[in-house]
Amino acid sequence: MQDRAKKIFGNEMNDKVYRKAVKSKTKYAKKYGDDSDKNYPVTLQKNAYIGDSLGVVNVLVGEVASNAHYRPEESIDELTWDTEKGIIVGNIRMGFGHYRISMAIASAAKSMGYVPYWMDLNSYRETTCTKVIGAQNDLYSLGSRLSKNPVFNKLVWEPMNYEGFRALSYNASDQKNAELMASVYRNVPKELPVVGTHVWPAQAAVHAGMKYVVNAIPDNWPMALHLSEGSVHTIQCHNAYQGYRILNGMQKNKVLHPMPEESLIYTGHYIDHELVSNVEEDCRARIQRKLSGKPMRFLLTIGGAGAQKEIFAAIMRYLLPSIKAKRAALYVNVGDYRNVWDALLEELPEMKALATEHMGNWKETENFAESALQDETEITGIHGFWHENIFEAVYCTNLLMRSADVLVTKPSELAFYPIPKLFIKRVGKHEMWGAIHSAEIGDGTLECRDIPHTLQMVELFLTSDSLLTDMCESIVKNKQIGIYDGAYKVVELAFGMKNK
Repeated sequence: MQDRAKKIFGNEMNDKVYRKAVKSKTKYAKKYGDDSDKNYPVTLQKNAYIGDSLGVVNVLVGEVASNAHYRPEESIDELTWDTEKGIIVGNIRMGFGHYRISMAIASAAKSMGYVPYWMDLNSYRETTCTKVIGAQNDLYSLGSRLSKNPVFNKLVWEPMNYEGFRALSYNASDQKNAELMASVYRNVPKELPVVGTHVWPAQAAVHAGMKYVVNAIPDNWPMALHLSEGSVHTIQCHNAYQGYRILNGMQKNKVLHPMPEESLIYTGHYIDHELVSNVEEDCRARIQRKLSGKPMRFLLTIGGAGAQKEIFAAIMRYLLPSIKAKRAALYVNVGDYRNVWDALLEELPEMKALATEHMGNWKETENFAESALQDETEITGIHGFWHENIFEAVYCTNLLMRSADVLVTKPSELAFYPIPKLFIKRVGKHEMWGAIHSAEIGDGTLECRDIPHTLQMVELFLTSDSLLTDMCESIVKNKQIGIYDGAYKVVELAFGMKNK
């Protein structure tokens, strides 16, 4: 088998880089074991949370009780692989972003008549694969939390996210580490297409001999971190194409062998079918609410690392008078971090009289989201959402998005969604390109890098009709030219490889 850490798209790695890559794999194997020869059993179980809405079937690897997504209260039916219509959605939990992209791929696949099989490589607790991913995930989460410190952010975090992950040498180490992840695919039918929404599931699938692998790249800042040679790479934005094609800056100023043309495909944004198919209706409703003076609905989606909690608290504090006057309303999704909601209530005690809590009851959340779509429904006050399960915690934002007017978010994976967006300060310099792209296509603001500029933009949304309506009109035009069709195109590509 080709050693993908020695040569990357025809570019030789020097001995120092290769030895470092081998050392990285050896370190992880010594700490967590090497289960390359392990023959893990595979069990299928309908996903208890998004199985109905997105058609998702969980792939459980190893002893079922050791799987993070196994639900003993749910029966394991005698499910069998659909080798004609099945597609593997390979992902990891690293924040919410890669799960959200996976849900978009699953949603598109279901709408097209396919069966999405969910492989979370960070959920197979007895495997070396999950232990290695978990260790790296913990490091990334720590860095994200420490990025609140401006000195650490400037000297360590932003350079690592912008240039460190850009280097081909980083990809060489990743490829070696991914050799320890391949065993989870051993008993997965090789003829099933695989879509990796993080590079590790794609790399592991290639190492495992899966035949048709698509690597759905999430970022539009070209980085070697996202390369999985042997798969077809897809990108969401045209402005990333040349950078990836020529591996721009991935070995400083050296001119590198480019990626083959067939290895890199522009698809457009990875968006759920439920959102894409309702773009026109949802934008019509937003414009109508704005012009009729109804409360403007701001959706705040807050992660658990806490890197931006003070920004969200400042926005909420600023909006309190407008909420009381019924000029604004808030949806606040804290994901699966109840402590974040409790901390906000403690910091802003005025919230309590205005807040309605939707805590842990998925049916209630679905009913609220459905009701909020009706023209006659007027949303007032503050609505807080928390769900213990990761699937509900992530998908809650998607449900609320359709009836929200403005999404307030850092410019990460949510930068690509078809809703007017207010971008707060990034976490990692690579994210800034999400805001740049969104502003260019007219569906989001510039990145507001401090609280005063963020609050200025909040006020503009409240007082100006044109800011929201222009974004809504741009979103409708973007849909017409296929900008939001990426998830469908990825699925088409995966099955096109199989049926070629």
